[in-house]
Amino acid sequence: VQLVESGGGLVQPGGSLRLSCAASGVTLSSYDVGWLRQTPGKEREFVATMKRSEETTSYADSVKGRLTISRDNAKNMVYLQMNGLKPEDTAVYYCNRVERSWDWGQGTQVTVST
Repeated sequence: VQLVESGGGLVQPGGSLRLSCAASGVTLSSYDVGWLRQTPGKEREFVATMKRSEETTSYADSVKGRLTISRDNAKNMVYLQMNGLKPEDTAVYYCNRVERSWDWGQGTQVTVST
């Protein structure tokens, strides 16, 4: 399995980004998947997840109402729409399976700053 995250960048507070996760070697729609983020010295934490069935989503309290996870089954991709970004959202963002993670991708850096 190979995961490739993209779409990060530098954005001002209140701005938006759309992260993408492309997968090869696995069909994402067959698994519960999510987006995680990591800051220096801390472990990765899930910020958004999506179940394979019914596409039920859940979010960390810190991002509710601002981040939205979605999936395009035809393209085998998962997205994270990020609106109302705050400086505390600055992190490297990764996508992966919710349980028994696959090999990690390189992640994509999101920096929220003036």
